Amino acid sequence: MVRPASDSTRELSPTGAHCELTDLLRLRFVARDLQLFARRPARSLLTGGMRTRQRGRGVDFEEVRLYQPGDDVRTIDWRVTARTQVPHTKIFREERERPVFVAVDQRASMFFGSRTCFKSVLATHISATIAWAALNQSDRIGGLVFGDNAQRDIRARRSKHAVLELLHQLHDYNHRLKSPIASRSPIALETILADARRVAKPGSAVFVVSDFHDFDRACEQQLFELARHTDVTLIHVYDPLEHHLGGNRLLTVTNGHERLPLPAQDAHFQQAYARDFEQRLETLTASCRRLALPLLSYATDDDIHTLLRERFGARRRIRN
Repeated sequence: MVRPASDSTRELSPTGAHCELTDLLRLRFVARDLQLFARRPARSLLTGGMRTRQRGRGVDFEEVRLYQPGDDVRTIDWRVTARTQVPHTKIFREERERPVFVAVDQRASMFFGSRTCFKSVLATHISATIAWAALNQSDRIGGLVFGDNAQRDIRARRSKHAVLELLHQLHDYNHRLKSPIASRSPIALETILADARRVAKPGSAVFVVSDFHDFDRACEQQLFELARHTDVTLIHVYDPLEHHLGGNRLLTVTNGHERLPLPAQDAHFQQAYARDFEQRLETLTASCRRLALPLLSYATDDDIHTLLRERFGARRRIRN
């Protein structure tokens, strides 16, 4: 008996404090239903196997429409023109390649979670799913996995080996996380975005997966430069406890050396806590709005596979 999709993907949902390599490998079954670029035209001029909305003299016929001034006379459909006595031209859809580049945050701030899984684990599952979906579309896949004091570049290639290398690096960096407190000054997000500009080739689709806790105007400037030559999508991951403390229990925070009780039952503190999160998210949202960049936001207790399918699910083309 075939299980419903919701049942088959539930057991692949991210859980726990660290990811498992076997789970990242099995996400290829989830990615079969995804089309990353169904809505957006490619900017790359490299030929490839993924059809886009850029039109030209390719090998894939799309439609016939009325001839317009400036159209190439070599594309005139003489049969339709003779039948209708009105000039018509053929339109072809060119096949283009769009390399996919995933920048994944595995810094100490990501090592936190109160429900279902840690933010760092959610980020690895989202990134792995994107990588498998890109491979299914015959695109090249590369990445940049970064921790507090190190990073690893994965050169974009159109092969399963490139995806496997990315998954191994995700697993490795994820399992290095032991504390939500960085031992030294961590790499800033601004530096990572600058490195992404160096690694991601023009025409690439860049997905940045992070909690964006240190996002500022300098990061916005780096995004502006990155978005000039690539298609950037930001994926914000967070834990519900970061948004709202809730409950009437006494909470205690620690920096690894000292402990401090929180006035969680105080209404003013609750409001200030929630407002701080909302302001940081609004700063990120406003930057994306100014730069016209897509921003997706997912919590650690979300049904992530369902949400990704809603956002990137393959759409059947309606034929007249």
